[in-house]
Amino acid sequence: MKKRDDLTKDLQELPESGQSRRRFMGAAALAGVAGATGLGTAVMSREAFAAAAEEARNKYVIHPGELDEYYGFWSGGHSGEVRVLGVPSMRELMRIPVFNVDSATGWGISNESKDVLGHDNTHLNGDSHHPHISMTDGRYDGKYLFINDKANTRVARIRLDIMKCDKITTIPNVQAIHGLRLQKVPKTKYVFCNAEYVIPHPNDGSDTSLESSFTMFNAVDAETMEVAFQVIVDGNLDNTDADYTGKYACSTCYNSEKALDLAGTMRNDRDWAVVFNIERIEQAVKNGNYKTLGDSKVPVVDGRAGSELTRYIPVPKNPHGLNTSPDGKYFIANGKLSPTATIIAIDKLDDLFDGKIEPRDTVVGEPELGLGPLHTTFDGRGNAYTTLFIDSQVAKWNIADAIKHYNGEDVNYIRQKLDVHYQPGHNHASLTESRDADGKWLVVLSKFSKDRFLPVGPLHAENDQLIDISGEEMKLVHDGPTFAEPHDCILVRRDQIKTKKIYDRNDPFFASAREQAEKDGVTLEADNKVIRDGNKVRVYMTSIAPQYGMTEFKVKQGDEVTVYVTNLDTIEDVTHGFCMVNHGVSMEVSPQQTSSVTFKADRPGVHWYYCNWFCHALHMEMRGRMIVEKA
Repeated sequence: MKKRDDLTKDLQELPESGQSRRRFMGAAALAGVAGATGLGTAVMSREAFAAAAEEARNKYVIHPGELDEYYGFWSGGHSGEVRVLGVPSMRELMRIPVFNVDSATGWGISNESKDVLGHDNTHLNGDSHHPHISMTDGRYDGKYLFINDKANTRVARIRLDIMKCDKITTIPNVQAIHGLRLQKVPKTKYVFCNAEYVIPHPNDGSDTSLESSFTMFNAVDAETMEVAFQVIVDGNLDNTDADYTGKYACSTCYNSEKALDLAGTMRNDRDWAVVFNIERIEQAVKNGNYKTLGDSKVPVVDGRAGSELTRYIPVPKNPHGLNTSPDGKYFIANGKLSPTATIIAIDKLDDLFDGKIEPRDTVVGEPELGLGPLHTTFDGRGNAYTTLFIDSQVAKWNIADAIKHYNGEDVNYIRQKLDVHYQPGHNHASLTESRDADGKWLVVLSKFSKDRFLPVGPLHAENDQLIDISGEEMKLVHDGPTFAEPHDCILVRRDQIKTKKIYDRNDPFFASAREQAEKDGVTLEADNKVIRDGNKVRVYMTSIAPQYGMTEFKVKQGDEVTVYVTNLDTIEDVTHGFCMVNHGVSMEVSPQQTSSVTFKADRPGVHWYYCNWFCHALHMEMRGRMIVEKA
């Protein structure tokens, strides 16, 4: 049987003619499955490798009528949405619009969604990156999912019982919210989020120099969605995570050079992992030791080098991902421009803040993993999995052995390297951000796909890959094409998510509709009537398959019309819709939900509206007319 060195040499000598990248990478994957660093280690035969891969693939097959073990929540990237997948089947179950406009559900069109987005919202785009689920005592509680919008400096909250976004907060004083993680214990009190780019203060064009520019670490109250405090830092913040005591959060920070040009941002061999002492920050705010910036009332504290609120731990180089091990022992910062990851011992942070040790004394390991380490996830068995962007691999390594090696012991900490296709960014193992990390599945989000799927023109799909990590070896079992950079994902057991089958009629999601109905003396569940208030007209109608409670109403040209539709059906999959033809109006109305939409009746004549969600055998007959009388 060939050794890895020999097989690698053979691969390097393959003639270019007739050798596809798929075949080449397949052979490389066979070499990579050998384990350890691979050097001098015999690889599996092709037959054994194929049999092992087939066994792993059978685990991910979910047959008709069967349910997945996990919910997966994917960021939608440039679409601005969140996608819900079943894992391990990788079947897409739902799309949750957040920062985008969605004509299917009416998000960004209906009044209820505009209550969340803001009725004066001018941003039709979003760049959603990091979805994370609220916790109680370090375990997912299934209440909320939070996600950031890097493009427009926002943080959103999704209610997981109805899979709808119910709050969006624009973070003041900063630009480009990137990294986002949650406080884990005793519960998710704060959403921690990093603003990446430095800006001057005031940012009014009078001064654009870097000397007056900085960015900030931000904490958002998870219940009120108000910004609780902001912390000024040195450098550009990237990713973040929190510990399992509730005391510390840590963020990677690049551009210690304070440069504007690309070369300048790479001069220093080390940048920082910035540790935030949450208790001290809270106390500083309580004591009034803060300032405010501009029109914002948010408390701003200074956490730049020398502050008692932060500590800067030097780590190599332009660090990117920051991940907390599920046993709560370590922060791991990934080097990006260094082949290393830095292991920071959380139990040394008290001594660091008390001045008993130096920042680098908190580093207990710095394993060399490969080229372009970006993000690390965990299996709960002491192993870490780091994506290597340049190598197009995932490195599985043992944390304890990496620490031993750092202390001078001759021990090999690399367990396996597996080729992924291609250039992986985030990865995420099942339950890995919680105490319950179970080491069953690993999702790798690869930025390029090239020959993995049918060609679809110059804009290629990206590639989500599912890897079985339940055994000693990683086994790739599934490729899944995906669109517009789904940046990150999170996996949670299905029993940890409790969804409603139909809406509660007192749900706050449509409280504003109920308030207006009460002012108009209307009962949403029973009345079908038109209320005229000057040139503002409110049309209340019920719906029950396959008919609207009102099939015709009249308004005058120039009227501002608001239509309220209440779905009286109680069967969980009988969703209705309301679409006014040629008016840019459509929305979803799920069972027992009230939805509303406002538009201008600016053209006289007959205008049909119809149910745009299939609900009944006579669905096509579910329609009505708006008659607009000439002014």
